[in-house]
Amino acid sequence: MSKTVKKIKAFTLQEMLVVLLITALVVGMAFSVLRLVQLQMHGITSNYEKNTEQRLLYQRLWMDFNAHDRIWYQNRDRALLLVNEINEINYRFHEDMVIRELDTFYVEVFQLNPYFGTVSIDKGEIDAIDLFIGKENQTRLFMYKRNGATSYINR
Repeated sequence: MSKTVKKIKAFTLQEMLVVLLITALVVGMAFSVLRLVQLQMHGITSNYEKNTEQRLLYQRLWMDFNAHDRIWYQNRDRALLLVNEINEINYRFHEDMVIRELDTFYVEVFQLNPYFGTVSIDKGEIDAIDLFIGKENQTRLFMYKRNGATSYINR
């Protein structure tokens, strides 16, 4: 009787190691690309949030400046008081945020210059404010209102 040896077709150990090595490289590169994409998405998200806060503060200040007749600023407290016949609104400017009544805008206030006419003042009635936001990339917000006769008479 003759014994025939039947050989099963299979990959050799060397071929399997090469496949595992290539698979490990591809998976490692995929995770590296995924990490880079996540970092980019995080950067885009934080930039979008910062710009949104700045835009919301600008819109709110612009609406309040145009809706109120009298505006007073106190440099000691860095406080802004806007008054009309119906209501009054308080703003507090801190280094890392601006507080408006119950709203908080998380922006870094770099510099704040209040004006009446063309003169920079420390306290009293104002008609314009020049606000620089951000430490690295500064954004300038300039708000003004038209003065009524009472602003000049009461001066």
